[in-house]
Amino acid sequence: MDLELRHLRVVCAIADAGSVTKAASMLGLAQPALTAQLQRIERALGGLLFERDRRGARATPLGELVLARARVLLPAVKGLQDEATRLASTKDPAGRYRIGAVNGPILGGLVHRISSNHPGAQVSTHASWSASELGDQILAGKLDFVLVGACGDAPPATDNGLAWRVVAADPVFLLLPEGHHLADRDEVDLAELADAQWVAAPGDGCFSACHAAACARAGFTPKVLFETEVRGAIDLIESGDAVGLCQATLRPMAGLAAVPIVGAPLHWRQMLGWLPDGPAASVAGQVWAYAIEAYADAVRKNDRYTAWLGRHPDRRGLAL
Repeated sequence: MDLELRHLRVVCAIADAGSVTKAASMLGLAQPALTAQLQRIERALGGLLFERDRRGARATPLGELVLARARVLLPAVKGLQDEATRLASTKDPAGRYRIGAVNGPILGGLVHRISSNHPGAQVSTHASWSASELGDQILAGKLDFVLVGACGDAPPATDNGLAWRVVAADPVFLLLPEGHHLADRDEVDLAELADAQWVAAPGDGCFSACHAAACARAGFTPKVLFETEVRGAIDLIESGDAVGLCQATLRPMAGLAAVPIVGAPLHWRQMLGWLPDGPAASVAGQVWAYAIEAYADAVRKNDRYTAWLGRHPDRRGLAL
């Protein structure tokens, strides 16, 4: 049997986990199957790689040698693959649009405009909770553009040399259950929620220093902060067990009410990023224009936000 990269990954997984059983669980394999695979690897290398007993698996001298080489070789091969992907992506920059995005109102409209205006283009999308992950995907040559958000004037969570353009900046709204006593207000003072429990979904957002600072300025410290996935957060808000924050462009949802905050103490910027010396740079201006159009459509579909903008003409600079 010839030794392959996947075999080295197995050896590293067993060493990192400390046992074959734990490594099998990490790799999504049955323990007997991983044991049999390890035995084949050991036969190919001519000796035992691990001493195994009730306390787990410990590398033998031969195992230490294999691990030392594998921990150099595997990252090197990954780097080679990333560089090759990035180089290959430069062949036809105008014919492919690979877009990564976090939660926001722009992606659907952006894809529609690219597909409509460039019928022969290959358009693909990738979703993530993490702007940093998306930035790494661009550097690895796997994405051309990223759509992310940033709270207030803070830079995007990914700081890796990308070029950035602001698509829009909006106030952050409260997300309340429809039957909440404040849900029908035109605006709600944050201090009126001093006794509320809060919920947030994972990912980059205003639920960190920005939210805590806004609450402190309103004279209170948030009591409870639940963290769960989006569906769980919606369920907690809808049941009246928590309140949350949302983007002003959030499409209306049955059972929930997005309500502006007095003074708009929190803001969220929608941003488009790309590699300035990469193949996407040649079409970045057009993609940015499409993103602005998509954002404007999202605003027009949201009556409550449109009404808020009408009451605050001085704030229209925040949008677009």
